[in-house]
Amino acid sequence: MRIYDIIRKKRDKEELTKEEIEFFVERYSKGEIPDYQAASLLMAIYLNKMNKQETAYLTEAMMYSGEIIDLSAINGVKVDKHSTGGVGDKTTIALAPLVAACGVPIAKMSGRGLGHTGGTLDKLESIPGFSIEMTAEKFIESVNNIKIAVCGQTASIAVADKKMYALRDVTATVDNISLIAASIMCKKLASGADAIVLDVKTGDGAFMKTLDQSFELAKEMVEIGTAMDRETIGIISDMDEPLGCAVGNALEVIEAIEALKGNGPIDFMNLCETLGAYMLVSSKIATDYEDGVRRINEVLTSGAALEKFKEFVVNQGGDPRVVDDYSLFKKANHIVEIKSDKTGFIDKIEAESIGVSAMVLGAGRETKEDELDLSAGIILKKKVGDFVKEGDTLAIMHFNREEKFEDAKRRLKNAYIITEEKAEPKKLIYGVVTKDGITKF
Repeated sequence: MRIYDIIRKKRDKEELTKEEIEFFVERYSKGEIPDYQAASLLMAIYLNKMNKQETAYLTEAMMYSGEIIDLSAINGVKVDKHSTGGVGDKTTIALAPLVAACGVPIAKMSGRGLGHTGGTLDKLESIPGFSIEMTAEKFIESVNNIKIAVCGQTASIAVADKKMYALRDVTATVDNISLIAASIMCKKLASGADAIVLDVKTGDGAFMKTLDQSFELAKEMVEIGTAMDRETIGIISDMDEPLGCAVGNALEVIEAIEALKGNGPIDFMNLCETLGAYMLVSSKIATDYEDGVRRINEVLTSGAALEKFKEFVVNQGGDPRVVDDYSLFKKANHIVEIKSDKTGFIDKIEAESIGVSAMVLGAGRETKEDELDLSAGIILKKKVGDFVKEGDTLAIMHFNREEKFEDAKRRLKNAYIITEEKAEPKKLIYGVVTKDGITKF
């Protein structure tokens, strides 16, 4: 078998076999296929697409290119949640304790942020003392004892994906549904969960900008998960404006804690309730979605979810006093209110621009080597649909890097679109994708 023949076959719009895809993934992972030939094949895939069977073969080959995590020692149905990324998306920090408090084991491997989207690990590390480093034994023991643990993804998971993604990133072959779906699902499947709930973002701040693309990606990933005998559900949620009000690591953790106290922003609370209910259904703890919603609200109102969060923080070396004393988080030296230049209704808040503004302040990384400022970020005081007068506060910026302030401020003000008429309220959840099909709301 030759990589030349595989490239030519895909160039000519022919279907690749399981053996050909496995040959490519294995040889490229080992460095036996040069980047220029791998890039040629990726471009042929980008232009001529892959069918469902090819995508499933690619996912499986990438999954087996590295370590497969064995979570069989953890009792119960392990449910994982994955978000395709967004601005202000601190969902895991509130959602994991909510679901764990209902009795579902949450064994989560998360990543770090890059660009305008934040990473769960970075956010958790803003809690004083919190560590995401733990042995496999400690990880399994933690989930069995307290139902929850979050750690960093091991570098040995889906080795081919890391190498292939880096190449896609510099060859303009990132935004292909099959390649995106295989990249996400190979890591989720290798991480050992029994069931997977996917939060597929759509809109300005999301990877998939249109609703049709988002449903297509969710459908592809659900089909892959189903083919691999995992209960898989995709939820399409809005990212046309930032989720909640906080953008930035410590600020987002504080907002997640407020949500566990029942005081979070409405959109954030609703998303946690929706995803949590589907996770409970996937784990067989809830009989249906409505039962899942009831159980999530029970642990929220009783305080059980907040106690679970404290337990989680203590177990990973963090200071649980942060729950009642936010002054224990690092504070920025500069906190500045950004005022509106206009009177009218907030018609749109461009999520990506807000994310980039927070990144400029130090809340995100432009490159993997950048050091984060965990105290930096933005608190939105006005959301889409709100009325604002000239001089009213749109947002509050927290920062230490004074030289970056004017650039970040300009980006933030440009992100707010203010009009004379009130915008129609947007949906938060656009639909659900299961193995049985698509339900649009």
